[in-house]
Amino acid sequence: MTKEEFNEKMRQRTKKLAVDVIIFLSGLAPHKAMRVLDYQLTKAVTSVAANYRAACRARSQAEFHAKMSIVVEEADESLFWLEMIEDLNIDKSPQLKYLQNEGLEVLKICSKARSNS
Repeated sequence: MTKEEFNEKMRQRTKKLAVDVIIFLSGLAPHKAMRVLDYQLTKAVTSVAANYRAACRARSQAEFHAKMSIVVEEADESLFWLEMIEDLNIDKSPQLKYLQNEGLEVLKICSKARSNS
């Protein structure tokens, strides 16, 4: 797989994660904490996709590293909000587990890419 193919695959993967999270959130039952969780998680997970896309267009290694640092931070924050949904017993479905696993995989891949830059 070429670098360009890998980047395209990851652009699609991070965007799919964002879409999947938003769809998941729209299906959750109302809960007092959900306003904050919904907003924060949506903001973080869409930032992962947007900043990965920007990293692929970086004009320098320094810019790539900076954008990937944001991706890693936002991916970790997304995992935090998904854990909060589970810890508050708002949801414990297989879909939540899938999102947590996918978020962790994206985090690991992006952390490795950042450390190699």
